[in-house]
Amino acid sequence: MEARRAPDAPEWRDPKRYLWLLALAVPTLPLQAGALVAVTGQGAWWWWGPVFAFVLLPVLDHVTGEDGENPPEAVMKRLESDRYYRWCTYLYLPLQYGALIWACTRWAGGALSVGEGTGLAATTGVVAGVAINTAHELGHKRDRSERQLSRITLAQSGYGHFYVEHNHGHHIRVATPEDPASSRLGESFWRFLPRAVAGSLRSAWHLESRRLQRRGRRTWSRHNQILTAWSLTVVLFAALTTTFGPAVLPYLLLQAVLGFCLLETVNYLEHYGLLRERLADGRYERVSPRHSWNSNHTVSNLFLFQLQRHSDHHANPLRRYQTLRHFEESPQLPSGYATMIVVAWCPPLWRRIMDPRLEQHYGDLRKAHVRPAENASGTKAAPRA
Repeated sequence: MEARRAPDAPEWRDPKRYLWLLALAVPTLPLQAGALVAVTGQGAWWWWGPVFAFVLLPVLDHVTGEDGENPPEAVMKRLESDRYYRWCTYLYLPLQYGALIWACTRWAGGALSVGEGTGLAATTGVVAGVAINTAHELGHKRDRSERQLSRITLAQSGYGHFYVEHNHGHHIRVATPEDPASSRLGESFWRFLPRAVAGSLRSAWHLESRRLQRRGRRTWSRHNQILTAWSLTVVLFAALTTTFGPAVLPYLLLQAVLGFCLLETVNYLEHYGLLRERLADGRYERVSPRHSWNSNHTVSNLFLFQLQRHSDHHANPLRRYQTLRHFEESPQLPSGYATMIVVAWCPPLWRRIMDPRLEQHYGDLRKAHVRPAENASGTKAAPRA
C-alpha cells in the first residue's frame, strides 16, 4: 500500500494552508442568501444554498481539476500538531449557529412566502449536512473537547446518534453486508436511504446499550450518549421555538431532514459496491484504501475538510484532514462529491457512470457488494450489472 509521494522538502509549507478557511463560507450560506435577496430584490435567492453546493461547486471542481499530491512524510507530525487547522473546524460552530438563529428571525418575521421560507430551509439544510461532516472530523479525535464539539455540531440536524454509529459501527463493518451505511451494487440511493437511516439508528442504539451494560449502567440514563445527543436537539429546537414562535418549527424540522439526507447521500457514494473479503476464520479482511471511493477534486476537498480522501480516513481514522493522503490503489470517483451527490439522486445515470468503474476496479462484478434480489424461484440472485 503505497501513497503518492510529494517531493521531499524540509521547508515544505502547505500550499492550501489559508484556503482551508474557504470551508467557513458554508455555514454563512443563509446570510449570503439574505444579502443576495437584499441586493437583487429576488426572493429566489433564498435557494442559494443548493445552487452553491450543487451548481457552483461542481463547476469550480471541473475548472480547477484535481490535486493528488501528499505532504512529505517528514512534515506529517508537525502538520498534525499545528493547531491552526483545528481552529478552522472549531470556527464552523459559532458561524453555524449564528446563521441558524438568523434564519429563525427571517422565518418568524412573516415576510417570506412559503416558497421563500422553504428555500431558506434548504439553504440551512446544506449547512446542517456539511456540519455533520465537521462533526465527523471532530468526533474521530482523542481530545475530549473535540468530541464534545462534535455532539454540539450534530444538534442542528437531530442526528446525534451518528457519533456512536459512525465511530463504533460503520468503521468496523464498512464495506460488508452488516453495515447499513455501505451501499450495494444495484441499490439506488432512494432504496438505500430508508435502509441507512433506520439501520444506523438501530445499530447505534444496540452499540450504546451494549456499552452501558458492560459498564453496569442502565440504557435509559444520563450516561446514554444517544439520549444526551438527542436532548441537545430538543433543547435547541425548544429554545428557538419559544424565542421566535411556533412558525419556525416546521422549517427547523425540514432543514434537519435535508441535512441528514445530504449526509446519507455522501454515505451512499463513499462505498458503493465495495466489499471486503471474508477470510477463512470468518472475519473480514482489514480495511484498506481499496474499500472506499476517493476523490482529489480540489474545491470540494477544501469545502469538506478533505472528506473526499476517504480511503486514507478509513485506513487511519485518527488522521487529521490536512494530512490525509491519496493512494493509487483507491478507486476514484469521476468528480467531486458536489457533482456525485446530484448524480446519485438519478439512479439510471449513477449506474451508467459507476457500475463500469466498479467492474474495472474488481475485474469481475461477482466480487462486488451486490444488492440481494429475489428471482422468480424465490432464491437470491444478483441484479443485472
